[in-house]
Amino acid sequence: MGVGTQQPDFAEFYRGAADECLRTVMVAAGNQDTAQELVDEAFARAWASWRTVSRHPAPKAWVVRTALNLGISRWRRRRREISVPDPARITDPAAAEPGAVADPRIMAALLRLPARQREVVALRLILDLDTARTAEVLGIAPGTVMAHMGRAMAALRHDLQPQLQQENQS
Repeated sequence: MGVGTQQPDFAEFYRGAADECLRTVMVAAGNQDTAQELVDEAFARAWASWRTVSRHPAPKAWVVRTALNLGISRWRRRRREISVPDPARITDPAAAEPGAVADPRIMAALLRLPARQREVVALRLILDLDTARTAEVLGIAPGTVMAHMGRAMAALRHDLQPQLQQENQS
């Protein structure tokens, strides 16, 4: 199959999957610009390997996993060069970027979760993968996915519930 016949199929896939993949990676990465870079690179790699990726049982999951792996590789290369801000200190909803994909309070709460919990939440809730597919994408057991999801949801409820109760009382 030549490049000319690959392009229409890939272009259709890209149009249908780009926004969802970006939202998913943004939750895991915690930053829209970083997520955009990672997703762009992952889609470039998907295009380069489209013959294989197009036959993958979940091409969107392939793109997301590739983007997450790229983020991990980037982090490993830079971890000695830059300091990472403590996500527990990101609590100011007024610091939201215009055009942000999610409520800044929710993003701040998500950023306070451990990375694996954020990945599970992103894949399960945003990309809407089932437990088995999430486990496959992350390379972990389905029971581990359920444990991470349970812990993440409990932490998010604990973190966000006081804010919601305060808003309802006002």
